[in-house]
Amino acid sequence: MFEKILVANRGEIAVRVIRACKEMGVQTVAVYSTADKDALHVMLADEAYCIGGPMPRESYLNQDALITVALASHATAIHPGYGFLSENPEFARRCEECGLVFIGPSADVIERMGDKDAARRCARDAGVPIVPGCDLLKSPEEATAEAERIGCPVLIKARSGGGGRGIRRVETPAEAGPAFTEARREAESAFGDGECYMEKLVAPAHHVEVQILADAHGNVVTLGERECSVQRRNQKLLEESPAPCLEGRDDIREHMYTCARDLARAVGYVGAGTIEFLYTDDGHFYFMEMNTRLQVEHPVTEFVTEIDLVKWQLRVAAGQAIRFTKDTIDIHLHAVECRINAEGPDMLPSCGTVTMLHAPGGPSVRFDSALYPGAEVPPYYDSMLGKLIVCSGTREEAIRKMRAALSELVIEGVQENTELQLTILSSPEFISGNYHTNLMEHIDEG
Repeated sequence: MFEKILVANRGEIAVRVIRACKEMGVQTVAVYSTADKDALHVMLADEAYCIGGPMPRESYLNQDALITVALASHATAIHPGYGFLSENPEFARRCEECGLVFIGPSADVIERMGDKDAARRCARDAGVPIVPGCDLLKSPEEATAEAERIGCPVLIKARSGGGGRGIRRVETPAEAGPAFTEARREAESAFGDGECYMEKLVAPAHHVEVQILADAHGNVVTLGERECSVQRRNQKLLEESPAPCLEGRDDIREHMYTCARDLARAVGYVGAGTIEFLYTDDGHFYFMEMNTRLQVEHPVTEFVTEIDLVKWQLRVAAGQAIRFTKDTIDIHLHAVECRINAEGPDMLPSCGTVTMLHAPGGPSVRFDSALYPGAEVPPYYDSMLGKLIVCSGTREEAIRKMRAALSELVIEGVQENTELQLTILSSPEFISGNYHTNLMEHIDEG
């Protein structure tokens, strides 16, 4: 096992990784921007170093600074968390070249699966169902022709996209050319890569993702699935496991798991990862993308499987073999996670100083956050303040427990979205379990 790890991130995920390391007897090195000098992850780590100004490109995206600190502090591995450089193949490659273990898959795998067009082709070759579409588009004229061939509505998607950027919905072939130009421009600005492809719009649909864990010895395990259909502007708001849309559909669930394992083996995946699918009510599912990192919503899976994913990331990266007795972990509980974001009713980000914090407690209630009274919420980073996660024996009990937990959570000094989460949990469509990725449109209209 590693003696010392540098955590190349901030906020709640940095705190989460540091806590796991402490429990395993691993020393930690924190890095921080000038805006985060008093952040909780800085206080909890064994060592902490300022690496630049408040803007991400000056600090958390500064590869030279991160590697320099790792080497100077004698860390032997880097945990990237999620976001920032967690899916950056260049950073993973540079870590390897400097003798540092990047806690995640290899740079080649990150590169291949981060290219969504290449990932679609990998999935197709592995026998995983993919959404009808086309490979990379070369011009607005080709986009128009492909929209006519595939049949509208379609989505134009950036191959390096993420967070809902670089995506355009096209209702008629005449819209395809301008939409391609817009998506390409946005993707070039956001990711430095303007290449786009096209897929048939699958709607209504459920967003279901399968958690996998793979080691360097050829073992791949599926750790259940999560339904992530509660989204606004392609951003997840609430996740749960198991997926209610698969209740009574064990045959489909097992097929999904098999496809996830087959794809992981086909690309030589090592580490924790997620294969995302679109699932339709008629029983069909299609590969959407693979996330080559720890997901924000990983605590949902940890609750229902009783497996610490961060600790297993470290073990696998250190060369240890997975020693579970089966390639699918049985699940008999239900967990729900609500993302608590710093935002007002107008959905605009909020920032400021936390003047009061009360986190709910009790059995199987977890609040993953880096907040404390007096903590600053700066305007430079993601708006997520934390994640509230609950677990119970049934979905009905888990929803009831989450409502109670949200009602108890108090964060003063910044605006947050607990009222929105309570509205979602009270929605008859959500309660029914048969909700789709357009749920928030219905709630907003209501």
